[in-house]
Amino acid sequence: MTELKTLKSRYEPWKSLRAEIDDLETLCALAVEAKDESEAAGIEASLGDLRARYEKQNVYELMGGEVDRNGCFLTIHSGAGGTEACDWSQMLYRMYLRWAERRGFKVEEVDRLEAEGGIKSATARIEGDYAYGYLKGESGVHRLVRISPFDANARRHTSFASAYVFPIVDDSIEVDIRPEDLRVDTYRSGGAGGQHVNKTDSAVRFTHLPTGIVVACQSERSQTMNRAIGMSILKSRLYEYYRQEKEKENERFAQEKKDISFGSQIRSYVFQPYTMVKDYRTKAEVGNIQAVMDGDIDPFIEEYLRFAWNNAQE
Repeated sequence: MTELKTLKSRYEPWKSLRAEIDDLETLCALAVEAKDESEAAGIEASLGDLRARYEKQNVYELMGGEVDRNGCFLTIHSGAGGTEACDWSQMLYRMYLRWAERRGFKVEEVDRLEAEGGIKSATARIEGDYAYGYLKGESGVHRLVRISPFDANARRHTSFASAYVFPIVDDSIEVDIRPEDLRVDTYRSGGAGGQHVNKTDSAVRFTHLPTGIVVACQSERSQTMNRAIGMSILKSRLYEYYRQEKEKENERFAQEKKDISFGSQIRSYVFQPYTMVKDYRTKAEVGNIQAVMDGDIDPFIEEYLRFAWNNAQE
């Protein structure tokens, strides 16, 4: 039923769009035949609306990967810079959560490491149709330039934070995790959560020895629940890790990977001396930085999807 619902959501809008285009063509032909110019403004407005709907619907056709339809895990890490970087990480994390809320996606925080002024790192589980497909291009380093609220001399500072997005892998995709390759540590959760969370070893940390991947979960009161969520995150991280390793075998794609990897700057958010958000891969720019920080990042997401699609076709 879920598969049927998804397919209908992809097919029905195209069907409706095609029918409305046919109707508009008929109306246009009748107006030309009758030499009635009074319909011109209405036809132009309808055509503009159809074009906008076509562009929006066409974005789905750019997300044809094996796991693009899945939900995802989003992890934000602060870079060097102390309090300033931790505050920027919190701002970036909020931006993505606001974006998810705008789309009606379900968001659940699974891990958070607080720091002075903001967060050192945080991981959220985002569930919704094509959540991973939309956000997969957001992995990379994000740069902030602004007058620091933590600087008494009001100097301009540059801060960095990284985003990492990986898909939620369901049971239909095999990821082999051998027990002997895992180290499991339990510890007491930090932060808010009640006496039980903070006084028992309910938090869980998994270390995958062959790859060095480490995941942690402390969002639940039960260690059993944290183990289940942590294993789900690890499975997703390993899927993404092995996928990237396979892609490195292709030299052309490896060059593209170099441009969007974890250690590369993909976007700048400038608050001072002017306001501008610029993506270095697609050259997309938006001047309304406040709207972007409130979650209006679809222009960057859609432009990246087109950019990646065109590169894949070459």
